[in-house]
Amino acid sequence: MVVLHLVRGNETGRAIDAAMRLGKRAERPLISVVTVGEALAFAQYRGWGEDKTERLRALLEQLVPIDIHDEAVFEACAAMHTYLVRKGKKLSDNDIWIAACARAASATLITTDKDFDPLHGEFIQRVCFE
Repeated sequence: MVVLHLVRGNETGRAIDAAMRLGKRAERPLISVVTVGEALAFAQYRGWGEDKTERLRALLEQLVPIDIHDEAVFEACAAMHTYLVRKGKKLSDNDIWIAACARAASATLITTDKDFDPLHGEFIQRVCFE
C-alpha cells in the first residue's frame, strides 16, 4: 500500500515520492476512502506506535478522499466487476472499489502490487512501484 511505504520512508516510499512528486504538486493527491480504512486497520493490527500512527494520519490529512457514495463510482464498480468475472480474473472487493474511485475521478492509480493489472488500460491508468 503506497501510503504505508510513504509513512515508513523506505526505499519504495522514497522512489514513489521522487517519481510522483506527491508533496510538491499544486493539486493535492487523491485517495479512496477504502484505502484510508485499509491503512488505519493495518496500523492498528500491526500495533504501530503513537508516533508512526500520527505520521500516517498526518499524511492522510494531506490527501483528498474519494467517497464511494457516488453514481460514477457505482457504475465503474459494476462495470469492472462484470469485466473481471467475464475474463475469469480475481480482484478483491476492496481493490475493485479503489479502482472504481480512480476511474470515477479520472485519476491515475499509484500502487505497489500488480493486482490492478487486469484493469490497466481497459478501465484505469496505473503506475506500479515494486
